[in-house]
Amino acid sequence: MPALGAPPPTQAHSTASNRTPRGAPGTFARVGDEVAARRKALGEFIRAERRTRRLSLRRLSEVSGISNPYLSQIERGLRKPSADVLQQIARALGVPTEQLYVRAGILEASTDGNLIGHIRRDPALTQPQKDALERLYREFRDGAGPGEEEPGPG
Repeated sequence: MPALGAPPPTQAHSTASNRTPRGAPGTFARVGDEVAARRKALGEFIRAERRTRRLSLRRLSEVSGISNPYLSQIERGLRKPSADVLQQIARALGVPTEQLYVRAGILEASTDGNLIGHIRRDPALTQPQKDALERLYREFRDGAGPGEEEPGPG
């Protein structure tokens, strides 16, 4: 038994409780900070959209079917809502579900290549409309306005 005030005996082998995680120091803290920041930003966005639409928290709760306390926690960045909850909030606010999914980190933000895919899959557009939108998008993306010729060599 060690004397009073003496340092504790050292262990000859490592235990799970005193191992340090592998990787760069502070990695877990940074990831946790990023997750918390994303939750807070999502909550602030939802609150701003709700206020823009002049909805009280109680009214959003009624329309979305999500409890008032849970919505409040989401808006304050204290909870990470599931995809289903985000879908209910998006419908109630009239914003695209994908927008909330991207803000929550469930989906990655669309790149320009995905826009054509979205146009092609949109059931509200006719095939000629889809073709026209795709052509117009490609013309703008490639630097020429609609109906303009790109400068040729010479």
